[in-house]
Amino acid sequence: MKIAVISDTHLREPDFRLTEIFNNHLADADLLIHCGDFTTFSVWQFFCQHPNFHAALGNCDEWRLSNQLRPLESLTFQGLKIGIAHGWGSRSQVSKNVANSFPRDYDLVCYGHTHIQDWSIVNGIQMLNPGSLTSPREDKPASVAILDIEEFEIISCSFIPVE
Repeated sequence: MKIAVISDTHLREPDFRLTEIFNNHLADADLLIHCGDFTTFSVWQFFCQHPNFHAALGNCDEWRLSNQLRPLESLTFQGLKIGIAHGWGSRSQVSKNVANSFPRDYDLVCYGHTHIQDWSIVNGIQMLNPGSLTSPREDKPASVAILDIEEFEIISCSFIPVE
């Protein structure tokens, strides 16, 4: 099974590049997660075409999205408890702030906000930040994260450049 995780698209509207990224990396995922900062309702609607799409509200999302999304989201997929958040606070504290918002029995928590790729364990929880789809930091390329899941376990996490 494949989980695709993205964050921080920061687009005014879907464009050709976003469509290419979706078709090449996201459409065939069994689960698509967005960690917030779509920016606009139309970008959120674009991702809703995926049959198993889940997302959290970001701090830069337009007000209409607050009727569709929550800052913290939870789901179970293939036996894994997954949390989704955008994130808040100083860049060095975001993963800790988000990890502290979910119970310790979660298998994975996906977050954004920093625009920095992260695959680490915080307070016993596996944390994933896919970086930004449009404006990455720390000399990393724009990226999506792809998780390979087998028999209720995360087998691997890859950051796929999309520039």
